[in-house]
Amino acid sequence: MEERTAGTSPSGGSRTGRNLPAAILSGVALGGAVIVSLYTIKEIFLLVVVAAVGIGVVELVKAFGTRAIAVPLVPAVAATVAMQAGAYWGGDGWLLGVFAVFVFVMLVWRMFDGGTDGYVRDATASVFTLVYPSLLAGFVALMLAQDDGADRVLIFVAVTVASDIGGYFAGVLFGRHKMSSISPKKTWEGFAGSVLTCVAVGAWLVVWRMDGAIWQGAVIGVLVAALATIGDLIESMIKRDLGIKDLGSIMPGHGGIMDRLDSLVATLVPVWVLLGLWF
Repeated sequence: MEERTAGTSPSGGSRTGRNLPAAILSGVALGGAVIVSLYTIKEIFLLVVVAAVGIGVVELVKAFGTRAIAVPLVPAVAATVAMQAGAYWGGDGWLLGVFAVFVFVMLVWRMFDGGTDGYVRDATASVFTLVYPSLLAGFVALMLAQDDGADRVLIFVAVTVASDIGGYFAGVLFGRHKMSSISPKKTWEGFAGSVLTCVAVGAWLVVWRMDGAIWQGAVIGVLVAALATIGDLIESMIKRDLGIKDLGSIMPGHGGIMDRLDSLVATLVPVWVLLGLWF
């Protein structure tokens, strides 16, 4: 999520560069679906993940298509479903195994669909699509499969969302010093807001849900704030290279699903590692 420096737009939602009421409503609706499914039937949440990542893959494939980069859509979506299912019911070995199989499937599929011109370019983009976001999202399923998986996923999602929220409002209210030319709307003040919000939410949830120490939650918070920002910048680089503003428009006030998954996929594996080491 990109914050906008204060005063760059006239008023209300346009001042922040977004339709804020629509963004809040769609965000609350998505958050509600996550919480309810997490703590009722885990498989429902898994379906939410598969749907979100699947839509993200479609958005990414269409975005590549705007630059005549051909990524086979059918095997890309099938790989998303298979990787999440393999991770949830089979574990990390199945996740990596399914990924490896579908890398080969994508290479062969493209070989018979489009000729030799641009094969290396398209094959590279195809493998990239399998990794980002499908393979990385598989670590959500790995967390979810554990006995306390709902709490682990809650910590991962809540702390990452806290980074977006803290960065957004701190950037709007206090943003003055730009962080990077890659994403001119990002400011150091916004980043500071992300860090503070992530540390607070991380410390609270790790103590409450995992019976951990405050410092463990704080470490997760700092790491998430840094990696979520990097994830946003990576997404900005992709969009700049493809010459598009958003990867989709399915979520009012937010853009596409991939515009919301950017920070999540960047923070997921490190959070999975830390929670696995400590708890």
